[in-house]
Amino acid sequence: MKNEFLKQVYSPDDFRKRGHRLVDELADHLSKQLNDPKAPALCWSPPSEALEYWTDFLAHGDERKLFPEIVKRTTNIHNPKYVGHQVAPTAPITALSAMTGSLLNNGMAVYEMGMAPSAIERVITDWLCSKLGYDAQSRGFLTSGGTLANLTALLSARKAKLTDDVWNNGHSNALGIMVCEEAHYCIDRAAKIMGLGEKGIIKIPAMSNYAMDISLLQDHYQKAQEKGIQIFAIVGSAPSTATGIYDNLRAIADFAKKHDLWFHVDGAHGGAAIFSEKYRHLLNGIQDSDSVVIDGHKMMMMPIITTALLFRNGKNAAATFSQKADYLLTQSDDEDWYNSGKRTFECTKTMMSIHWYTLLKTYGEGIFDQYLTPLFDLGRAFGARIESNPRFELAVRPVSNIVCFRFVDETLDNMALNAINVQIRLQLLEEGKFYLVQTQLRGKHYLRTTLMNPFTTMADLEALLHAIVAKAELMFPGNT
Repeated sequence: MKNEFLKQVYSPDDFRKRGHRLVDELADHLSKQLNDPKAPALCWSPPSEALEYWTDFLAHGDERKLFPEIVKRTTNIHNPKYVGHQVAPTAPITALSAMTGSLLNNGMAVYEMGMAPSAIERVITDWLCSKLGYDAQSRGFLTSGGTLANLTALLSARKAKLTDDVWNNGHSNALGIMVCEEAHYCIDRAAKIMGLGEKGIIKIPAMSNYAMDISLLQDHYQKAQEKGIQIFAIVGSAPSTATGIYDNLRAIADFAKKHDLWFHVDGAHGGAAIFSEKYRHLLNGIQDSDSVVIDGHKMMMMPIITTALLFRNGKNAAATFSQKADYLLTQSDDEDWYNSGKRTFECTKTMMSIHWYTLLKTYGEGIFDQYLTPLFDLGRAFGARIESNPRFELAVRPVSNIVCFRFVDETLDNMALNAINVQIRLQLLEEGKFYLVQTQLRGKHYLRTTLMNPFTTMADLEALLHAIVAKAELMFPGNT
């Protein structure tokens, strides 16, 4: 009886039937989100209610309604009124590459457990390195997210720049990295995981536009040295996650070269601008970096989660994790690029390379320019529209697709304005028509939009501004 049940579980015919039905359901969902102006950006429910619903569904729900219910009760990334987190509305073809990877389930720690995806990964990372302006000595690999990639890059930096063998012997000297105060929190997290502590994170203040103030680099570097802290790396943001503002990578590269520091670029969100003829200048200097992170699941239309970590010198890509695991990681005299377990945190990782390859092969690299450039254009245009409206305050003029702003009223102080903007977002969230997020910048609470959907229009954004004002008028009718 058990074998008969397992035959049913693994039945090709059952898979075909369910797969066809699911693809039809997902295609209908996609069509509704893209074409129905009344489709909600999310179906909000408080955590306690969601937990209660799914607990009950496990016990009593109709199995045939499982996937439709999941689709119904979540956030709709493909909706043009989704302007929330930095998550791409996936190109539908990548759902098919994801399905292929899930069924084949190649773990990829060693070549024989991922022959096609390992070779494909080399093709993709070589291509990305060339787009960065790296030469033939460069190498890279794919890993599970920007946080893990940034940590790996800083581990590589420590190994490359320190004479001590920290990996095997540990270290007792004070070490440090330099990074803008507006950088993504994962840089702080990586530094603390590495044992640098707070004192080892040399925070460079940001200018009024939230980019690193490069005029302060030398002073902060000297002060760290006077405290006995050995700086081995400096990180540039491309862009800052909160504001979408790019650091001056050219100046940081020059500073790194002067002091023999490892120069790492966190381009998780905006590194894909290397494909944009119009916006590539934002990355000027990236070609002189030692390592770069680019997320495929942000500005390259891929499913969560896939990130490229790219090294100007391929030897650093291979040397970070040096250890023996004789049953798995055999010693080799050649470059051994095809055994990814030697170079990444993951022993097992998904066949993520096929997302990149599928898009590149099917549509060509121009698709990434066609996706990113209009969204950056829209971000700048939305910023200009907000700046011209006296009911809103723009945090900073956007240079990318991230726009931070807030509702303002001259009769309210900053504390009241913070509170009202919190409530506005909460009401929009519960209503479900729009989805946007929030951030704190220098004591002010801002609404934050990331324009990820290529079908979002200025009319959608005008409707968002109108909805925000309407919420504010209901809360403070005498002040608006």
